[in-house]
Amino acid sequence: MNEKDAAPNYKRHRFPPAIIAHAVWLSFRFALSFRDVEGLLAARGVIITYETVRQWCRTFGQQYANTLRRRRPQPGDTWHLDEVFISINGTQHDLWRAVDQAGQVLDILVQPRRDKRTAVTFLRRLLKDREYGPRVVITDRLASYGAALRELLPSVEHRRHKGLNNRTENAHQPTRAQRAFAHPLTARHDFT
Repeated sequence: MNEKDAAPNYKRHRFPPAIIAHAVWLSFRFALSFRDVEGLLAARGVIITYETVRQWCRTFGQQYANTLRRRRPQPGDTWHLDEVFISINGTQHDLWRAVDQAGQVLDILVQPRRDKRTAVTFLRRLLKDREYGPRVVITDRLASYGAALRELLPSVEHRRHKGLNNRTENAHQPTRAQRAFAHPLTARHDFT
């Protein structure tokens, strides 16, 4: 067993390993702030400071993050890719998103461009830590996808149709709702 897989050493810690593990798990699994974890544990009768949670996450966090990453379900073999316009500090950017056939978000990328180079970057990020690639990629009619797929995944079936990509369009809905209600004077309401 190598060092990465070794069990954490809880010696010289005041709290039992179960409490430490639960605090670190909450922080990494649900992306909670240290103060949120402090509050959740206080509701259960465990009084600690957020600084203690920070130190635990710093000490034991990488091991827990690696474990959570290994337990994450493998994506399906059909990937849906799409992009949507968002405004960040008054500048228009593209939010690129990939989901599998079950609706699990594979990756998200924000870029100011919508060209082949950005599509290649996004596909490389998607394929980086995957054991296998997709069998089918479904996109809208943006030409950048076709060029990037021909370069990186020439043997993958590429389907381009407006109605086939509804899985990704539905994954964009929370982003669109936040953007529409975040600032009513600057939000764009043309969600086409």
